Order: sequence, then structure tokens, then C-alpha cells
Amino acid sequence: MRRLAAAAALLIVAGLLVWALLPRPVGVETDLVAPRDISVAVEEQGKARIREVYVVSATIAGRLARGTLHAGDPVVAGQTIVAALGPVAPALLDARARAIAKATVAAAGSAVDLARAQLAEAEAARDFARAEAARARALFERSAIAQRALDAAVLGQMTAEAAAQSARSGLDVRERELDSARAVIAADAAGAGDACCVTIVAPVSGRVLRVLTEDEQVVAPGTPIIEIGDLADLEVVVEVLSRDAVRIRKGARATVTGWGGAPIAAEVDRIEPSAVTRISALGIEEQRVEVILGLRGDAALWQTLGHGFRVIARIEVWRGEGVLSIPVGALLRDGSDWAAYAVEDGRARLRRVEIGARDDAAAEVLGGLPEGTAVILHPGDRIADGVSVEALP
Repeated sequence: MRRLAAAAALLIVAGLLVWALLPRPVGVETDLVAPRDISVAVEEQGKARIREVYVVSATIAGRLARGTLHAGDPVVAGQTIVAALGPVAPALLDARARAIAKATVAAAGSAVDLARAQLAEAEAARDFARAEAARARALFERSAIAQRALDAAVLGQMTAEAAAQSARSGLDVRERELDSARAVIAADAAGAGDACCVTIVAPVSGRVLRVLTEDEQVVAPGTPIIEIGDLADLEVVVEVLSRDAVRIRKGARATVTGWGGAPIAAEVDRIEPSAVTRISALGIEEQRVEVILGLRGDAALWQTLGHGFRVIARIEVWRGEGVLSIPVGALLRDGSDWAAYAVEDGRARLRRVEIGARDDAAAEVLGGLPEGTAVILHPGDRIADGVSVEALP
């Protein structure tokens, strides 16, 4: 009995050892080769911008008053005053110019005095001519003088009156010349004063984007003062590689993300016909093409998106619906070919796969695996051709 018990124990221990040493199936995650929707897209960083930005500039040279508008303030087309231009203060005179100006004032004052004296002389001559003409008319009525004498007296009166009028006009001219000479040396410590000759109103309704010239200063014509734009008229500009740009078509669907809000539906409005050279972070020259995206849908979704904000744009270049595909996680390289481990009769079998279009989740199967084949996702080092596997729940 003891021998039988010992033999039985020995058999049990041997069986346990054999069972422990037997290879166990490797637990794996699987998925099926099945029809799926595949969307191939180009993803790049971009920026949002207002489609039409208006830069308001000075229309004339003048003294720009300090602005009261700030970035973000609303403006109304044709109503909101965005800038006010006043006259510029005259240039300061040096010692020589001031001496000349004072001499000019003195000369103008003397000319006024001379003109006043000439006016007094002309008025005296006019009064005398008027009296002579009156006496001649009285004598002519009594037939005491001839017609010629009367005509001569009347002519003398008219000549004297014209001379007096000329002297009066000459005095006015001399007085204006004196005012002009005095204006040259007039002290104007306050500059041009508060007079304003030109106001500039907003050309479009929207918001102030940037105040380019805020402080009071003298500006030349064409000096930028303020930028205005309508935040409801946003678009997204994306610079893509030229090799990707040739695959993008006008009207293609796109999605704008990475700006801090919900994804925004967009559409390709325009693809620029020329490329520009950019230097990548690795120092490589790249040819980039600008792609313009128009935002679609409810504008309330992007009301917090502003001019110049950074975004990430995903532009669709190809789309297939119900395409036979394999999860990308099941693909691996077998030399220069793509392959995947298929589960057949509880064992992993390496099968080469011919793939077509692919996105982040799945790749189109052109050949190598039939529909419904279970494939191993993310095969590790323990997976090899012929290894026993077990699908995890």
C-alpha cells in the first residue's frame, strides 16, 4: 500500500510538472478586417484672421489728437470718430529770422501810417472837389459859367472820389500786411490750440484690433493710426507642404481644432497658386502653400476666436465609405511589405497585407486578408508565427 501511495504521489507530481511546463496560449487583443469609413487628411497649424482688415491712416499732415479708442472697442461705420487732426504749430524763429520779422513789422507799421496820411489827403481833396462841383452847378443854373466849366468841376469831383477810394483800399492792404507781419512773431506757446479741421470716422462697423498711433503727435499723410475689423468675418489660413497642397481641392471639408473651444466645421475656399520658402524647426527648407478655410455653421461656436489666434486645421483629401479596412494597430513591417498577425485555429499566422489609403485609425485593405479575419492588435515580442493565442475578453 505504501508503494502504491508513493507511486501515485509521484505520478501526480510528474503530471503537475508537465502541466506547468506546457506552453500556454498568449492573451491578445483582436479586431476584425471589416468595412469602415476612412478619411485621409492633412493636419497643420494655422491661424485665424479677419478676412478684411481696415487700416485707418492720416489723410493730411497735422497734429493728431490723443485717441480715446482701445483694442476691442466697437465702432460703427460712418459714425464713430477714430481720429482727429488739427493744424500744426508754426516753426520757431531763430534770432536772425526774428530780427527780420520785427523789422518787417516796423516797416508795415510805417506803411500803414503813410497810407492813413494819403487817405486823409485824398479825402480832403475829395471834399474840396465836391464843394467846387456844387458851386459850379449853382453858377451854371444862373448861366454864369459855360457848360465846359461845369463839366470840368464834375470831372474833378469824380477824380477826387476815386482817389479817396483808392487811398482807403491802400490803407486796408497796409493794415493786412501789418497783421501778417505781426503773426510771424506772435508767441504761440500752446501750439495750434484746440482748433480741429479734420475728423476721420470708421469706414466699417466692427471692433478695434490695434491702436497703431495713440499719443498726441504731428503726423505725416498716410501715417497708420488704427486697425479695424469685423470679428464675425473670420477665416483660417494654413500653410501646408506643397506636396500636400496638390491633393487638396477647393470645397474640401475641414475641421478646426486646438484653439481652446469646440471643433469648428470649415471648408476650403481658396488654394494659393504660389508657394513660399519656410525654414522648419530642424533647419530644413520647405515650400509652403497657403490654404484658406472658410468657417461654416453657427458663428456662436467661434465668437471667442480672435484675429491671429493659433489653430490646428485638419483638411480632408480623400474619403471612402464602407471600405474594407484593417485597424492601424494591427499593422507591422515585414521587410519592405506590410503584414499582420491573423488568428487562425487559435494560432497567430503572419500574413502580408496590401494596403491603400489610411488614416489614424484604419487602413484600406487591397489584398492579403479577406473580410471577417480576426487580427491581433499591437502584437508584442511574445507573438510569432504559429504561437498559440487566446483572445482577451
